[in-house]
Amino acid sequence: MNQPPVTLVGTARPRPERAAELKELLLSFVEPTREEPGCLEYHFHEDRDRPGVFVFYEAWRSQADLDAHLALPHLRDFRARRMEYLETDLEVSFLTMHSPYGHRPS
Repeated sequence: MNQPPVTLVGTARPRPERAAELKELLLSFVEPTREEPGCLEYHFHEDRDRPGVFVFYEAWRSQADLDAHLALPHLRDFRARRMEYLETDLEVSFLTMHSPYGHRPS
């Protein structure tokens, strides 16, 4: 039986004086992450109504793929140092997908 993707949404509320630096750091994760095995979607956003509040959306083929991603040195380092950038800890919600990825007409 096929397992649904592992999908999550995270929110980062940076310290105002570190917001620009955090934005650049998080942006630097986008392209390499999209190249990782098992990455289905990886998007980084900024809240339009709350500038400086960052939201990311990730979908992974499996929990093992997400675990491999989180074990990478740059992400272990970020998680260890995240509170240097953040006012409050990351908020992460894991989602159950009820509309699986399917064929998209060309």
